Amino acid sequence: MASFNGLGMHLGNLPILSKAESRSISPENPTGEKGKGAMASPDPVKSPARKLGRGWKVSPYIAIEPGEVKALADIAGAGAIAQIWMTPTGLWRSSILRIYWDDSPTPSVECPVGDFFACGWNRYAQVSSLAVCVNPGSAFNCYWEMPFRKRCRITMTNTAETAMILYYQINYSLTEVTNDAAYFHAQFRRVNPLQYKDVYTILDGVTGRGQFVGTYLAWGVHNNGWWGEGEVKFYVDGDTLNPTINGTGEEDYFLGSYSYLRPAGKLPNGDPKLAEETFSSLYSGFYSVMPLEEMDPAYRGTAERRLGEYRWHIVDPIRFDRDLKVTIQALGWKA
Repeated sequence: MASFNGLGMHLGNLPILSKAESRSISPENPTGEKGKGAMASPDPVKSPARKLGRGWKVSPYIAIEPGEVKALADIAGAGAIAQIWMTPTGLWRSSILRIYWDDSPTPSVECPVGDFFACGWNRYAQVSSLAVCVNPGSAFNCYWEMPFRKRCRITMTNTAETAMILYYQINYSLTEVTNDAAYFHAQFRRVNPLQYKDVYTILDGVTGRGQFVGTYLAWGVHNNGWWGEGEVKFYVDGDTLNPTINGTGEEDYFLGSYSYLRPAGKLPNGDPKLAEETFSSLYSGFYSVMPLEEMDPAYRGTAERRLGEYRWHIVDPIRFDRDLKVTIQALGWKA
């Protein structure tokens, strides 16, 4: 019987022992090497820990200057990223997270840090899902398991005009990786504005064998009507005009219904009063509902809003053998 490699962890296999080696990278141990944590010496003038000495929270964060690319991790060997925690300052859309597998010159993950952690509007919104958690204090957490066979390299690029501060910790295992384990990929797309009756492309240009495991959408709404009527379509393995998988509406795809509305009393004429209900659950969420005037007072009194939705296909991945394209219609009701 083959030994357990320590990957694919869940409650059912927690008692099973493994020879996988647990490692962690942070500013206090930037290489993740065994026995190499808490080795920095405090600055005798500037460090808050200067009177405490070595080993007392001397180097908990890094600074990234404008235009700088900072290496967060460079791991040799086979294994898998198990969890990432970070809390960046500055403009999250201007901080670009990239992850490279096995010496590839092209990143498999290339995404603004806020959007990667389902917070695309540079404002804190609590997310309580299996794959991504955003906790009070803008603490970004990722639990996507990301295997690699030769090397893993993670960088952060600051494209803003001011420096940023980044606290982070990357937890991983060094272990054997099975031949059928796929590499994790994530990309960022943006259209502003999306034209009337246009179709937004969530994913395209993917070839080979794989499985789609989820998406996060940051929605900018420019009217006071219902905005989420569009269908999500999956074009699988050569589909052209007609998709293989076709949803029934945007809020339906994100596992809500009826415009995310809930009863909220009665109107003066006795009709039911309805209000949008936000939620964050294991596999889907609708949240971060904010009027744009809260972000920019110039928009006060308008119908502009900023919304977020996520859907993770953890137990129902969309599998494909040759290619995949995913789209969503921008469709709603006029008020």
